[in-house]
Amino acid sequence: MQIAVLTIFPEMFPPFWEHGMIRRAVDARKIHPSTVNIRDYAPGRHHVTDDRPYGGGCGMVMKAEPLTAAIQAARQAAPGAKTVLMSPQGRVFDQKMARELARLDGLIFVCGRYEGVDERVCCDHIDAELSIGNFVLTGGELAAMVVIDAVVRLIPGVLGGEASAEKESFEDGLLEHAHFTRPDAFNDMRVPEVLLSGHHGRIETWRRENAMIRTFLKRPELLMARPLADDEVAVLEKWGREIERIIQAQSTGARSLDRPGPSSGR
Repeated sequence: MQIAVLTIFPEMFPPFWEHGMIRRAVDARKIHPSTVNIRDYAPGRHHVTDDRPYGGGCGMVMKAEPLTAAIQAARQAAPGAKTVLMSPQGRVFDQKMARELARLDGLIFVCGRYEGVDERVCCDHIDAELSIGNFVLTGGELAAMVVIDAVVRLIPGVLGGEASAEKESFEDGLLEHAHFTRPDAFNDMRVPEVLLSGHHGRIETWRRENAMIRTFLKRPELLMARPLADDEVAVLEKWGREIERIIQAQSTGARSLDRPGPSSGR
């Protein structure tokens, strides 16, 4: 996959390309990254890439001319690549979108700065706008790194095993199950016995139920949006019965405490 990042701070990206999983993907030629300095396409001695907004107001806006020229150059180097603007106004990025982008031949990331980019760039040269959440960053560089990391790990062969990505959080609408490693006892907490049993069927069942428990406790909205299999419905029903037993026990106990005790005569 060809990956180009357009930014006015290209020095932020060499460390990103050169470490960890991204570095392995580069070495294995799974991705071919490049960083484009938008200032190189701005005329004049100072290579200005921003100007005051029409209509007044605070802040500056990225100019259309240098940004358009940079995008066109990136598209010539990676024909057919999808051009993505990182913007708080974009569609919120998620795991489903990461899988969609991982199937593409190329991606061009445009990193906005200041108050945003000239709208004419968005209309004519941007295929999609992406956001990594409902908050504002100083620029799109960190957001682009987040998206690239999530996408690259889904490219076949990058993680060294397809199951590695398939069993991670959000891949099937659930959070990932809890993980344990040596030692089997730490701070008076022991690894669940089933994980030490060597029984792969029981381990898989435990991991599936544990993933559902963690999702229910931490991100219940994911369960609401996900079609459930029959065995998963059975797990939820079992929890429902246990919760009802706890509530009933607590209610019975509260009523017992409210009853007056026997009076002592004098």
